[in-house]
Amino acid sequence: MKGKARRVKATAAKPPSAPVSQGGKIPGVEGSRSLESKSHPVGLNDRWTVFGVCLFLAAITWSVFGQTLHYGFVNYDDNLYVYENAEVSGGLTLKGVVAMFTHVECNFYHPLTMISLMLNYQLHGLQAGGYHLVNVLLHTLSVILLFLIFRRMTGFTWRSAFVAAVFAIHPLRVESVAWVAERKDVLSGFFFMLTLWAYARYAEKRSRIEGRASKAQANPATASQSPTLDYCLMLLFFALGLMSKSSLVTLPFVLLLLDYWPLDRFGGKLASWHGYFSVLARLVLEKIPLFALSAAAAVMTVVAEGEAIAPIKELSLVDRLGNPIMSYVTYLRQMVYPAGLTHFYPFSPKDLFVWKIALALVLLVAVSAAALAGWRKRPYLLVGWSWYLGMLVPMIGIMRVGYFVHADRFTYLPQIGLYVLLTWTAVDLCAGLHNRRWVLGGLATIILVPLIFCARAQAFYWRNSESLWAHALACTTDNFIAHNNLGNVLFLQGDVDEAITHYQKAMLIRPDYAEAYYNLALALLKKGDVDAAIIQYQRALQIKPDDAFVHNNLGNALCQKGDVDAAIVQYQKALQIKPDYAEACYNLGNALLKKGDVDEAITQYQTVLQLAPDNPEAHNDLGGALLQKGSMDEAIPHFQTALQFQPNYAEAQNNLAWVLATAPRASLRNGYQAVELAQKANQLAEGKNLIFLRTLAAAYAEAGRFPEAVETAQLALQVAEAQSKSALADDIRSQLTLYQAGTPFHSR
Repeated sequence: MKGKARRVKATAAKPPSAPVSQGGKIPGVEGSRSLESKSHPVGLNDRWTVFGVCLFLAAITWSVFGQTLHYGFVNYDDNLYVYENAEVSGGLTLKGVVAMFTHVECNFYHPLTMISLMLNYQLHGLQAGGYHLVNVLLHTLSVILLFLIFRRMTGFTWRSAFVAAVFAIHPLRVESVAWVAERKDVLSGFFFMLTLWAYARYAEKRSRIEGRASKAQANPATASQSPTLDYCLMLLFFALGLMSKSSLVTLPFVLLLLDYWPLDRFGGKLASWHGYFSVLARLVLEKIPLFALSAAAAVMTVVAEGEAIAPIKELSLVDRLGNPIMSYVTYLRQMVYPAGLTHFYPFSPKDLFVWKIALALVLLVAVSAAALAGWRKRPYLLVGWSWYLGMLVPMIGIMRVGYFVHADRFTYLPQIGLYVLLTWTAVDLCAGLHNRRWVLGGLATIILVPLIFCARAQAFYWRNSESLWAHALACTTDNFIAHNNLGNVLFLQGDVDEAITHYQKAMLIRPDYAEAYYNLALALLKKGDVDAAIIQYQRALQIKPDDAFVHNNLGNALCQKGDVDAAIVQYQKALQIKPDYAEACYNLGNALLKKGDVDEAITQYQTVLQLAPDNPEAHNDLGGALLQKGSMDEAIPHFQTALQFQPNYAEAQNNLAWVLATAPRASLRNGYQAVELAQKANQLAEGKNLIFLRTLAAAYAEAGRFPEAVETAQLALQVAEAQSKSALADDIRSQLTLYQAGTPFHSR
């Protein structure tokens, strides 16, 4: 009996032959399953455990990122993506959706991301909490999906739960989740997870079909296991992911890794290399549609980013090769020791020492060699490491965009591979320990609890722009972007002197940073130093001569100084660079009107209205120019349109009231309506605007309310004399004489 018992026990100890997707077996590793699979066979129907893990993952995610629902926007791309984006602020409309698919936004082609922001605006307006809510929800769903997908593919519940937990709350996730403008990360990540889910189902069904087809008698039930729908869903989710962020172009490569492990679609131990390559060719061919989508997205990305990509010829060899190598190692260090994290790390070639690059390269080669050495016994090493290296390729800096050297957000999906690698390695290393459950549970707690507190602290810096940029300056050196943007925050808060200090620091660090010069010019204008502002605008144009925005603002400064001719030249240059620049066209119209060129001013205003038909200022000023030509009947509709777009537009109310009160043709006059409009304009101006008082007096007279007309005209005359406006005082005096005689004033 004892012998039989031993023989039964020995037979039961044989490793199962089912693939890992059905029984948790690691290909090529006979008898290496952990305590989890030995003591507790994989139970995919253990719903309460799965439900509890999902609740836990959601709870820790919200413990870190729930605070962001009370945060506002920041002045780093949130303006470009949301609160200064005309398409987004138009809400979710068919026209806007079409525009997102046919135009490039913010130097990227990510129509689905922009449409999601349009929907946010439709629901929440400019309440930033609604945008943060969507980001956190998307990240939470991705975390839960990651757990469920890896559990399905590997059969291991707690390992998959730990991987998902680290993904959920690592401080490197903060930038992707807490930053509204990074909606593209969490949205593309959600579709990435859905793509993996659909592919896991497809691969599982395909494996079953291929296994049954090899038998002598095929199972008729195979027809009900068709993977076609899952394949189509995979393509759909992948396309949606690419339209959220094009960095998902590496996803087909990830699927090939998953084919090797844990899906074991290579068939475990094959007899020869020829067998591996034969299977690989088949699996690659199967993914041709995915590679085609990736290629299309890559082309769109290069076209969309255009000039934002730093030309290769302008980068040194050390920059081109060294920065990507250093970035790979930097992300590894940040994963293990996530201190000093910020949202902008300035590029500094002086940090790229050859010896540092050489050491980083040695480290990467050593880890790659170790992963490759264990490709049979521990395939998760090769898969996890290759996942990390491969997914970072589009963002590693081979084609550098902008002034930053690397970014935390780039690790959002790539580091999942490292979490898998380290988790499975830790379990294998602890396989011989007596109390390994407690050891592994303790290690997981020791890792997760500090990560939660670190991530919460990191997320707190995103509460507003000032804290964000102040933290960036505390974490980095020579951060000219941080100085410039903190200056913008202080400028809007009214601390102009402190803002000027930060702009000047940015210029010292980066003398060719044009934005700091024209921001400094704006601050100097605020202080009334027009001449100094003009100098700064001119310096900015020496750096970026084709900046239409700076030409336009320089024109404004010259107008303020009284040099209208020079201002006109700047507006014209701005329009040469950007013909559809409505603001420059409007300013040019104003400058021409000051010179007395009424006809050309009218032409410019009409051009503005072709570009922006809902511009109330252009309608009002066009009406004013038409008044100067004596075309009152043409002017009236423009004043009325201006008031339709902006009902409390005091100047338009005054202008329309003046026409209705003083028009030479009786058919155009309406004294009662003129009084109503003039009273509203005076209320908005608190009775302090001389022109508005004169109009109100004329309106009272046209309505037959001469005592009020006389009283108002006398008040206007006092103001004109107090302000030493003699010409206007003479006009009011002559009109007052008419009102005293009981006669309204009519223009000629």
